[in-house]
Amino acid sequence: MYNQLGALSPLDGRYGNSVIELNAYFSEAALMRYRIYVEIEYLIALSKQRELDAFPSLNEKQYIELRKIYKHFDLRCAKQIKEIESETNHDVKAIEYYIQKHCNSRLHPWIHFALTSEDVNNISYSLMWSHALEQIHVPTLTKLHGTLKRLAIKNKNLPMLSLTHGQPATPTTFGKELGVFCKRLERQVLQMKQHRLLGKLSGATGTWSAHITAYPNVNWPRFTTRFLKSLGLEPNLLTTQIEPHDSAAESYHHIVRVNSILKDLCQDMWFYISRGILNQKQIVGEVGSSTMPHKINPIQFENAEGNIGIANSLLNHLAQKLTVSRMQRDLSDSTVLRNQGVALGYSFLAIKNLQRGLDRITANKTKMKKELNSHWEVVAEAIQTTLRKEGKKEAYEKLKNLTRGEKVDKGSIARFIQSLNITDSNKNVLLKLRPESYVGEAIKIVDKV
Repeated sequence: MYNQLGALSPLDGRYGNSVIELNAYFSEAALMRYRIYVEIEYLIALSKQRELDAFPSLNEKQYIELRKIYKHFDLRCAKQIKEIESETNHDVKAIEYYIQKHCNSRLHPWIHFALTSEDVNNISYSLMWSHALEQIHVPTLTKLHGTLKRLAIKNKNLPMLSLTHGQPATPTTFGKELGVFCKRLERQVLQMKQHRLLGKLSGATGTWSAHITAYPNVNWPRFTTRFLKSLGLEPNLLTTQIEPHDSAAESYHHIVRVNSILKDLCQDMWFYISRGILNQKQIVGEVGSSTMPHKINPIQFENAEGNIGIANSLLNHLAQKLTVSRMQRDLSDSTVLRNQGVALGYSFLAIKNLQRGLDRITANKTKMKKELNSHWEVVAEAIQTTLRKEGKKEAYEKLKNLTRGEKVDKGSIARFIQSLNITDSNKNVLLKLRPESYVGEAIKIVDKV
């Protein structure tokens, strides 16, 4: 509790328990573990390259022992690395020295062989991001999508007044409106799943110069390609010292687009609650206002909207900053990149709060029906379209004069329809119109979600 109360960041303090799943991917200790993972797997890959005649022979048992260095990594190990770093003042070099302490001295020259720190870092950060998306973020987003889909199907027959420009418009169903968000999210999640991050492993300025000097007979680009693919990354063979982060920026923008959709959903839910057509379940002991005891505030949707704003600001900055580096590299990306977990943390927190908000809403069917029956002007569209069908001139203008800025009801609409010089069949169709039945294909198209 003390650590949370004394935390500088709300993600580590107030919201620490809500985003704790991400600690394994974006904490300082997690970065160390991923760096060790890259170094060890690179070491093992080198050992399998037959042209490296000076490399000590290793067997499967020794591979298992080497992999224990990252598989058994914990906070105690992380503290040891920080102690080494206090002397080296270089975080990646501290990783190299830590590995040396845990493996045979014959392997020491081959740890970090011909690499620059960025070779280890770019792969580590890409793996951290891609693993967090795949194992935590996308499943949580998929759960939210499932909730929306269930609500959409449950409420597909529930008619609701639409508002375009904040004014009463052609009715819809509550389920259909939720289905819109389902479809939008589904498309973005598919793109997120299909996207692949790039990785780089080509030395100080992307030329494999040190590699080739030591072993000119090795096809280092092919070695790099094979190694990066084994880690789940696509190889980028033409780089400066750094991998240019373009693929990372693409992934950040995937999250930005998802967040924008979720922000849109939050605002719609907020307005539906404000209109009274959605209710929120009461929670025993919860207080909505310090002075107004009647209130049940839509705080989950508001919290999600606020955190989305922070997340997208960070994600957009990451995408813009990381893709720009002076000459063959500068270090301005280093401190920025450490914050990708913060950006995803606020996105993740928003999804969780939006899920909580959706879990406590119920449709106020009585209020929806009453609202619809207070706006018979919304069927004017159907009437003027039928007049156009019969070739009547100034059809739009006739309905405009009847309804624009005027209060109409069932009776005035019926009297107007009776006065029309149209076929009996069309007149009967119009007389049967009700705001609650004027929803077109809204019910059917939800089944396509």
